[in-house]
Amino acid sequence: MTDIPVLTIDGPSGSGKGTVAQRVAKNLGWHYLDSGALYRVLAQAAIKHDIALTDESALTALAHQLDVTFLVKADALDVFLEGEDVSTLIRSEKAGNAASKVAALPLVRRALLERQRAFRQAPGLVTDGRDMGTVVFPDAPYKVYLNASAEVRAQRRHKQLKEKGIESNISDLVTEITERDERDSQRTVAPLKPADDAIQLDSTSLGIDAVYNHVSAILR
Repeated sequence: MTDIPVLTIDGPSGSGKGTVAQRVAKNLGWHYLDSGALYRVLAQAAIKHDIALTDESALTALAHQLDVTFLVKADALDVFLEGEDVSTLIRSEKAGNAASKVAALPLVRRALLERQRAFRQAPGLVTDGRDMGTVVFPDAPYKVYLNASAEVRAQRRHKQLKEKGIESNISDLVTEITERDERDSQRTVAPLKPADDAIQLDSTSLGIDAVYNHVSAILR
C-alpha cells in the first residue's frame, strides 16, 4: 500500500488543517481521515461508558472495539459513535481536551495506529492530525505542518462554536488551546511537532483559500 499517495497535514487545533484537508480530498477525489476525531470519539465513548480518561488498560480495550463511522459530506464530516451522531458533541473544547489526555497514552495510540493506516486506499488519502507525518504515515510523499497563533486559533474556534450554537469565551479558549498545545508538544509518545521533511505554513494571517492554494501548489 506504500505506492498509494498520502498527504498529511499536521498542526495544532484551530490552525485550519481540517478544513483544508477536506477540501483537498474532495477536489482530488481522495479518501479523508480526521485522526483527531478518532481520539475525540474514543474520549466520548469513555465518558459514555464511565471509563476514567486515565485508565489506559480499559481505554485500550475500548479502542480495539470502538464502533465509529465517518460520513464525509460536501461541506462537513458527520461522525457516529455506536450509531449516535456525535458530530457536534465531539467538537467542543471540552471534548478536545479529553481527547488530548487520551491521546497521551501509549497503548491507546498503538491500538488506533493500524486503524488509521487502514484508511490508506486508492486513489489516495488526505489526513490531518498531530502525528500523521511523523508516526502514522512517515513515508507519505506530501507533508504539511500548519500553525497559527493561539489568539487567532481561539477566535476561529469561537466562530465555529457560535455557528453551531455552542457558547464559548475567547479568553477561556486561548487558555485551553495554550494548555493543550503544551501537553501535546511535551508528551513522550508522538509529540506535536513538524516532520523533518514537512513544509511549514503559518496561517495566522492567511485565509483558508490562501492556505488551500499553498497546499495545492505543493501537490503539483
